[in-house]
Amino acid sequence: MISQSSRSGYTLPVFACASAIAALSHIQNKNIKNIVSVDLIYPSKVVNIPIEQVARIGLNSALAITRSDPGDNLDLTRNTPVWVLVELVEQTQANSCKQILIKGGEGIGIQINNEGKCAIYHYAKKILHKNLKKYLKPTESIIVTIILPEGKQLAKRTSNESFGVVEGLSLLGTTGISQPLTAANQLTAYQEELTAKAKQFNSLVFCLGENGLELARKQGINPERIIKTANWLGPLLVTAGVQKLASLLLFGYHGKLIKLAGGIFHTHHYLADGRLEILVAHGAKIGCPNTKLQQLLKSSTTENGLKLLRDCDEQTGSNWTEKIYQSIAQTIDQRSQVYIRKHTDVNVRVGSVLFGRDRSIIVSSNHGKLIMSNEICK
Repeated sequence: MISQSSRSGYTLPVFACASAIAALSHIQNKNIKNIVSVDLIYPSKVVNIPIEQVARIGLNSALAITRSDPGDNLDLTRNTPVWVLVELVEQTQANSCKQILIKGGEGIGIQINNEGKCAIYHYAKKILHKNLKKYLKPTESIIVTIILPEGKQLAKRTSNESFGVVEGLSLLGTTGISQPLTAANQLTAYQEELTAKAKQFNSLVFCLGENGLELARKQGINPERIIKTANWLGPLLVTAGVQKLASLLLFGYHGKLIKLAGGIFHTHHYLADGRLEILVAHGAKIGCPNTKLQQLLKSSTTENGLKLLRDCDEQTGSNWTEKIYQSIAQTIDQRSQVYIRKHTDVNVRVGSVLFGRDRSIIVSSNHGKLIMSNEICK
């Protein structure tokens, strides 16, 4: 549960929807008084969203602007402007038979693994369609273009590129409510969940984010043993020690888990990085050539570093990817075990599983393999 002192906000699709409603209403000469009502769908709730600006661009087009408010989150989209351009056309003139055509403008990411489609996902499309359709006559169609002016710049501070989204941010989410998952008091809720599950199981799994949850289940891991941790690895490792777990599996994207190999136990990018430096250090440790290390250090992301290693292995028949990542995984295990023992004087066996952007497993540590095979699967 979330503390009453935490303020929930709304996800980006909600603000895009509010801007779209405001722009359409302006075209229709309706007075919105700088606020619009949005049906969130999930949850079933109608909320009022402030409109910062709205203006007519042409006879049948208007632009409206809202500002993102994610609540008490360490969210980089806080206060970012969300522009939506709405163009009203007769249905016979529309480029599509659909009454509502949604497009991604500047700052909306592009899915390089999905034919270059804009990164506007199911919930965003659904909330836009449901809220806008009631304002349209059967003969009317609209083209809705979503623009995030700061999207390209903000995207550089996310792991979007690691998951195949470039040139901007994703309009994603499964709900309209942005829960304060990164607010300090959310840690208490995670600790309470861990404590409850430790009474049922002596071996649990930490998943760092949504991308790992589905993959963990596909690997046969019992969902009842999974704890979603967000970036709170350090405090939750200590809680695992306090609860005297026998073993713990860390299951996550390599661009996050690699930080633990460098002794960084809070993985939010606001607080610490060093991922490429850790990758290069382990390359040096196992004897990777200096020219390759120089290339690794110049990589823009750990995902690009992984690709460089894999390309090298394919071209030369080497095995640097396996060697380097096995060294990283073993170090994650060791440093995590030491961290728990230092703070609780309890020995917990820690294993790790690291996966890549394509959601395939890169490496499992020795302890990770043992825990996976003997303790946590259904």
